[in-house]
Amino acid sequence: MQNMPFTLESLRAAYAAGLSPVAVITEVYRRIDDAGDPGLFIHLAPLETVLAEAQALGPYDPQKPLFGIPFAVKDNIDVAGMPTTCACPAFEYAPEKDAFVVARLREAGALPVGKTNLDQFATGLVGVRSPYPVPKNAIDPAIVPGGSSSGSAVAVARGIVPFALGTDTAGSGRVPAALNNIVGLKPTLGSLSATGMVPACRTLDTISIFALTVEDAFAVFSAAAGYDVADGYSRAFSPPFFETPGAGFTIGVPDRASRLFFGDDAQAASFEATLGLLEGLGHRIVPLDFSPLYRIAALLYDGAWVAERYAAVESMIRNSPEALHPVTRKIIGRAEALLAADAFRDIYRLADLKRAAEPLLAAVDLLCVPTIPRFFTVKDLEADPVGPNSQLGTYTNFVNLLDLCGLAVPVAARTDGRPGSVTLLGPTGKDGRLAGLAATLQARVAQPLGATSWIYEPAPASPPTAGPDEIAVAMVGAHMRGLPLNPEVTRLGGRFLCEGRTAPDYRFYALSGGPPKRPGLVRVAEGGASIALEIWAIPLAGFGAFMAGIPSPLGIGTVKLEGGGTVKGFLCETAGLDGADEITAFGGWRAYVASLAK
Repeated sequence: MQNMPFTLESLRAAYAAGLSPVAVITEVYRRIDDAGDPGLFIHLAPLETVLAEAQALGPYDPQKPLFGIPFAVKDNIDVAGMPTTCACPAFEYAPEKDAFVVARLREAGALPVGKTNLDQFATGLVGVRSPYPVPKNAIDPAIVPGGSSSGSAVAVARGIVPFALGTDTAGSGRVPAALNNIVGLKPTLGSLSATGMVPACRTLDTISIFALTVEDAFAVFSAAAGYDVADGYSRAFSPPFFETPGAGFTIGVPDRASRLFFGDDAQAASFEATLGLLEGLGHRIVPLDFSPLYRIAALLYDGAWVAERYAAVESMIRNSPEALHPVTRKIIGRAEALLAADAFRDIYRLADLKRAAEPLLAAVDLLCVPTIPRFFTVKDLEADPVGPNSQLGTYTNFVNLLDLCGLAVPVAARTDGRPGSVTLLGPTGKDGRLAGLAATLQARVAQPLGATSWIYEPAPASPPTAGPDEIAVAMVGAHMRGLPLNPEVTRLGGRFLCEGRTAPDYRFYALSGGPPKRPGLVRVAEGGASIALEIWAIPLAGFGAFMAGIPSPLGIGTVKLEGGGTVKGFLCETAGLDGADEITAFGGWRAYVASLAK
């Protein structure tokens, strides 16, 4: 069992075959000892306690999605029976109950084993601002482990636990993922309750998830997500839905002028290679000026949001300032010079900057950025405790201020062997869209998982489907990808699912009028043919607006598909065929349009 991959798929298969959670927990503690890293855990639950919890699970229950899955928890999140310190011994307290998210994970069958190290009070992206021994980067101990969720990321990367909880305000759930070659899922704000989490910036915080694979991270997110009436910042969302992506996303990336790597040419080359991979998957790359986003990012530590960090630890910094790490105290202490008026000025400034960034974000389906611009060593931080931290947040600091969701995913290793990583960023609630595309990227690069020798084995691909809040619609003409009316679909949040063909029961026409020319698909009793189509998922919230733009004689009906099955799609009334040209012989709209250009 010593070489058994600790992924959800592997453990579920083993449990179904008769493996006991007791054996898995015993192996977890052996791996902790074998790691020889005293900086990983601030508190480790007694082995006998976790073994008893594992025994109490009973026989394998596939209805519990995380049955017998061990996990670690960042030590600013409460676990009953374990102290919470936020990496500040003087702050320690004994929570009486689990944090909301921890409780949901236990209900799903997961087993918490300990509390992991962090940058004190979750202030930092480097992972070295702790009074305890610093966790060692799982890939290269000379590199910083990343923070603030350092211990959680390293524990996953070493294969000690399949997943771990972190938190993310400025990138703490993404930067350590990049530095340790793992997945970091930073969900939409409010989708994971913050009850039982010590905040850094309460209005911007979220619990985050580290895992070896995108599928595992999203499975944990799905189990943990839920509305919490006790958390004033919790938001009610539909259950998370993992989107299997097709092609055709418009992906915004920093343009050449705003692409920052601070001299790390290998990182620049790695990002460029990933963009090529995305284009090869059928997506469109759109360079954007990221300057407005960087101006938003600057507010996080140069503006009044530092006062939020101060509010979280005010009694500590007033009464026992010597208990704080010197760098942490210096950063948070800047809030003492701020006025209430400063907070309002920065809130107004953020609103103006958001408005300026709206056209940028509206022009694309999602963003892709380097997770970090460059690597830093532990020695770099000894020489400059603040500068490298600021650079590590280049592509992360603006994300929560803009209420975007994000997912850091490993990509091909850099030319120097260090891990590659990009982060996909999307609008509020589009976590499933990011997960689907990120899983495709991880599958294509097939890198070893974390610091292990385990190879990523993707689950069998399932056909792309519409989500619970979407409707699948077949397009047969100018609404297809790259054609004149496609923006009517993407503007409403439509996403491409797949190509297909109708059953051989249709005749096809180019209707009179235009431009643009419109197709007419008519079902016939005999003499029909199979016609090429594209299936798109359109949000139900936008479907009415989509229908309102469809002119007579077109409408939405039920289209029979080649090989069986049906889908909603464009059909034409026969009364609208006056003056139309029959184009059935072309087999599809694209072939017909191509013939006009000859």
